[in-house]
Amino acid sequence: MAAVQRQLLLTKEEIVALSEQCDTIDENGDGFIEVAELKNALDAVGFKIPQWEVRKMIDDFDRNSKQPVGKGKLSFPEFQELCSKLRSKDVSTTFKTMINKKENLKTHGGMSEASVEGTTHSIRFEEQIAFSDWINSNLGRDPDLKHLLPIDEEGTGLYDSVKDGILLCKTINLACPDTIDERAINKKNLNAYTKRENLTLALNSAESIGCNIVNIDADDLNKGKPHLVLGLLWQIIRIGLFNQITIEQCPGLVLLLGPDEKIEDLLRMAPETILMRWVNYHLAKAGVDRRLTNFTSDIKDSFIYSHLLNQISPKDANVDLNALSEKDMMRRAELMLKNAGKINCRHFLTAKDVVEGIYKLNVAFVANLFNTHPALEKPDDGSIQLEDIAAFEETREEKTYRNWMNSMGVNPYVNYLYGDLTSGVIIFQLYDIIKPGIVNWKKVVKNFHKMRGFMEKVENCNYAVELGRQLNFSLVGIAGQDISDGNPTLTLALVWQLMRAYTLSILTKLARSGNPIVEKEIIAWVNKKLKSEGKSSAISNFQDSSIADARVVIDLIDAIKPGSINYSQVHPASSTEEKLANAKYAISMARKIGARIYALPEDIVEVKQKMVMTVFACLMARDYIPNMGTVGNDHSGATNGHTNGHNGNHYDEVTTPLGN
Repeated sequence: MAAVQRQLLLTKEEIVALSEQCDTIDENGDGFIEVAELKNALDAVGFKIPQWEVRKMIDDFDRNSKQPVGKGKLSFPEFQELCSKLRSKDVSTTFKTMINKKENLKTHGGMSEASVEGTTHSIRFEEQIAFSDWINSNLGRDPDLKHLLPIDEEGTGLYDSVKDGILLCKTINLACPDTIDERAINKKNLNAYTKRENLTLALNSAESIGCNIVNIDADDLNKGKPHLVLGLLWQIIRIGLFNQITIEQCPGLVLLLGPDEKIEDLLRMAPETILMRWVNYHLAKAGVDRRLTNFTSDIKDSFIYSHLLNQISPKDANVDLNALSEKDMMRRAELMLKNAGKINCRHFLTAKDVVEGIYKLNVAFVANLFNTHPALEKPDDGSIQLEDIAAFEETREEKTYRNWMNSMGVNPYVNYLYGDLTSGVIIFQLYDIIKPGIVNWKKVVKNFHKMRGFMEKVENCNYAVELGRQLNFSLVGIAGQDISDGNPTLTLALVWQLMRAYTLSILTKLARSGNPIVEKEIIAWVNKKLKSEGKSSAISNFQDSSIADARVVIDLIDAIKPGSINYSQVHPASSTEEKLANAKYAISMARKIGARIYALPEDIVEVKQKMVMTVFACLMARDYIPNMGTVGNDHSGATNGHTNGHNGNHYDEVTTPLGN
């Protein structure tokens, strides 16, 4: 029976290709495939089915999932499930070839040892060019990359350029500055071993900023597998572009709020939604009637882009609307992009990318426009005060938890911790990773009724609290409505316990003792490990003040992998700055030897008990499995909790664990 079920599932390669298609199919960008879009979606992947039968399919799907009939949309995981069922009925024998027969895709055959014979992987030639250009433009002057850059105009050298790990580390720091301590990067006289260390450092650091690296390991990158390289680079670039689309970075974002909306409403919006509002705000200021509703069909004629550029550009840039007098769409797009070049914002797009409406590249183009020329002045009418904005700045703790969740591959992507957890759906996905099978998905509402949605979310969150109690979480005073309401204090209390349970569950699986690992055992292991390697440092608990200079963490890394630490790089820690420098070095070196650490250097210097515990726990896990962190086939080194079919990655994530 299990073998039959596996045959009905789509392969990982097919799901990656399917997600690429969905970027274009999902015209309104809401993350769902509407009834009106479903026929085109099925046509695009090779299922030629009459409209009446498509309508019946979605009604049947609604009934089977115990959701209100007629809601008229499917999530991406549900679309995957539908395609799997259709193929099991042998509706189409051309699914794989159809999904890969796209004009702007190249296919590479048999690139994974785990792949079945004849499997092909799809890559976008346009992405290859765009990402290479972005790297050349932003890192081309880095002396550490002179042996790699510039990448050729066609981008064919991109896959070789990532093989020593240096470029990936630099790209991560471009997206999120200071994520990787430069002292931890191997830069000279590289061999196969030191290149692998760099790749391990890059992968674990990418995970720490919220990238999902399931099914990617250092060997994949060393082989330059195009579909994995492009997928990882897109995640890193996307995170970097979206990092600036926040109210603390651009207070003028409050101008995009409607008359009855609050700052909280803005925080709940996905970056793509904010970008669309930003574009429409400037179109309105320009007196243009058209509005942007998606990043595919709406931008193909360059009309919206031409007016946007004319509105946000400095007056002396000589940006004009002359492109709109050109009837040929390719020529019009080229003239529009020349205007973008006048304000140094031509990155990511060619005229063909505009006319074909390639989702990722158009999102990146608009995000770069926003970051470079937002043209949003903070309201001066006194309606918004600096303290109002400061109250909504993301804390280190919130950011750490959010990045951890996103690295797990939760769907949808978490942009705002409190707003995005209110339905409970993401929390259930995390429970299922921590303890596969604990969630009874029949009790979970995933698509909410317009009238009953509020109560359905509360019921979900009540069930989430119930599951927490089954895992012995301390949830005194926490009710489902607290999570549904987005109560910051109580939501954080639950999220911390989820992260703690995840960390300890990994240790328990690796210990193979059958008994749950507890904090005191981690402390005992730390001191035993340090002593066994002749180190004089030790800790009494996770609040030990001696942790602040990071020396004990550094010594522990060297105890796990003798000779890995260059002690000449370690400061005496006579000042806070030197302690922070040590902590940055310690975290990067921990990731370099394979520990999946999410904590930040400041957590060590300030001896934040919760985050310090995770640092030592992750190092303990690394000691149990020497190659942990270099193998990306699952999150735990044991059971992958994603395989139940209820969890799927965001459309633009590099891989999905579904279909394993």
